[in-house]
Amino acid sequence: MKIHVLFLMTVVGLLSLTTQAQRGVRIGYIDTEYILEHIPEYQDATKQLSDKVQRWKADIDVKLKDVDQKRKDLSNEKALLTTELYEERKEDIDFEEKEILDQQQKRFGPNGDLMIQKKQLIQPIQDQIFSAVQDIAASKQYDFIFDKSADLVMLYSEKRYDISELVLRSINRTSKRQQAQTKDERRAAAAEDIVPDYNPELEAREKAQADKLLEREQLEAQRRQDILDERAKNKQEALDRRQKILDDREAAKQEKLEARNKGAENSENNDKLAPSENITENSNATAPTEYDLEDKSEANTETKTKEELAEERKQQKIRDREAREQELEARKQRILEERRKAKLEREALENNNEE
Repeated sequence: MKIHVLFLMTVVGLLSLTTQAQRGVRIGYIDTEYILEHIPEYQDATKQLSDKVQRWKADIDVKLKDVDQKRKDLSNEKALLTTELYEERKEDIDFEEKEILDQQQKRFGPNGDLMIQKKQLIQPIQDQIFSAVQDIAASKQYDFIFDKSADLVMLYSEKRYDISELVLRSINRTSKRQQAQTKDERRAAAAEDIVPDYNPELEAREKAQADKLLEREQLEAQRRQDILDERAKNKQEALDRRQKILDDREAAKQEKLEARNKGAENSENNDKLAPSENITENSNATAPTEYDLEDKSEANTETKTKEELAEERKQQKIRDREAREQELEARKQRILEERRKAKLEREALENNNEE
């Protein structure tokens, strides 16, 4: 088989070299299995043959089961039979089994009824395929036409070189022409039977248009991909900028929090060193008493009215409230910081224990 394939490929190569100087070599192929699957007459005949094969198999299976049952019965009755009678019945069963096996070989053997009827079934279709291939090759000036489903292995086949549809249409047209009864049917079949001639210039133009269309589609696909890549890049850059802004804000927030905590710690230390002095200074600086305000108001009664004094008292109360709120906020931050440090120390201690 390999020698046959190599010889065929050698012949194809030599013929290609000799004809290349004059014109391009035209090569096509057909798929016989595809053609047979789309011929109604072949499908009907195949179904009928399959039904017949099923009946043959069922008949043989029934006979073989009958023989097996006879053997079992004989084995069960062996103790009741004489040796001569047992051997006689055994010979009869063996002879019957041999006849069934011969019948099976006759039906399904290499030269049996199944193979003969398959050849009879496929031979007319093969003749039609061969005739159609000859007509198409002559009209379209093909140099080589291969069969994809034959022994020649085709590792790759371009779809545009597949002429199976042309062969199938030619076979169907021939069938219609043979089955035509009226003049109109015969005229229509004759008109449909015309196979277009091969036009190299037209085929070259069609090929150039197809290549141009393919190139345009590839450029469009590349352009769409570039646009998608650019959009993805811009989106990623925007996400990176947003993340950087969030990181900067978080860093600034942490710095402010650390500075506030540090200031709160310094204030706490100062309170521990000189609590009485700090209380006195803070009370004198930020929270003057109502008695001081009354003394000042009595000293300045000549220059300030009652409305002005009331406004000063109001503003002083607002400042006192803000000072108390700041002090509470600082105390809250100190407590949070102490809790955070205690949590970190506890986690570090747990990690050390686990190790």
